[in-house]
Amino acid sequence: MSPAAPEPFTRFGQLLAEAQARVTVRDFNAMVVASVDEAGNPSARVVLLKEFDARGFVFYTNLQSRKGRELTGQKKAALVLHWPELGVQVRAEGAVEQVADAESDAYFASRPRLSQVGAWASHQSAPLSSREALLQRVAEVEQRYAGQAVPRPPHWGGLRLVPSAVEFWQDVPNRLHVREQYLRARPGAPWTLQLLNP
Repeated sequence: MSPAAPEPFTRFGQLLAEAQARVTVRDFNAMVVASVDEAGNPSARVVLLKEFDARGFVFYTNLQSRKGRELTGQKKAALVLHWPELGVQVRAEGAVEQVADAESDAYFASRPRLSQVGAWASHQSAPLSSREALLQRVAEVEQRYAGQAVPRPPHWGGLRLVPSAVEFWQDVPNRLHVREQYLRARPGAPWTLQLLNP
């Protein structure tokens, strides 16, 4: 694991680059994002980390989906990335905010056209009467935007987890793992670093 840095993002960037170079699975940037609903019921799913910087970790979704409603409603989340090949995992917890429309527009424009069409056609997380019904909606959207760029749906965009805690976990024999946790009181505040028992 990289030597401790005064903030977690430089360290995370080094690990992500190493994972991209060494991890053999297709989605080296896959992460689990956990949320809760208004009653406190948890749910988790795998999404793809698309960007990160000193503000936090960004992924994109249908904001009307279950995760979209929970994350924009409760405005809190946790995430974890695990790279067994590196013997490392990274955990983060914090507040959730929507990214700027311009950021969502730019990322949406970079997606494959069928993924853009799917963002309009899929009522993500809602019950589906049949696969044929979904494919019919896909065909309708393709026809609607034939010969032109597919615009970003208003219900689709980016979310950023703004961490108050980031933990780096390193696998060590005999379960005596190294756990180092960065904490800060609020966004923009300085980070403190502490060791945790394995």
